[in-house]
Amino acid sequence: MLFIWSCVFQEEEEEEEEEEMVDPIESLRQKCAETEHCVHTWERLEQCETRVGSRSSTEEDCTEELFDFLHARDHCVAHKLFHSVK
Repeated sequence: MLFIWSCVFQEEEEEEEEEEMVDPIESLRQKCAETEHCVHTWERLEQCETRVGSRSSTEEDCTEELFDFLHARDHCVAHKLFHSVK
């Protein structure tokens, strides 16, 4: 009985430890998305989505604008991420 209780207790401790871990990439993505270059590419993406959404029939999509934004954001993150990893 003691063995079962200790296993349950260990599992609870491991779950608590896992909950405390925070992925630094999420906060870096947020900060990088607020930089001037990323804001510019985000605005271009929003303009495209507005333009495409206002049309009833179009072959245009905003894939290029989305990739431009993600590239700009991830480029910024790549330069900062490994400084925060232990």
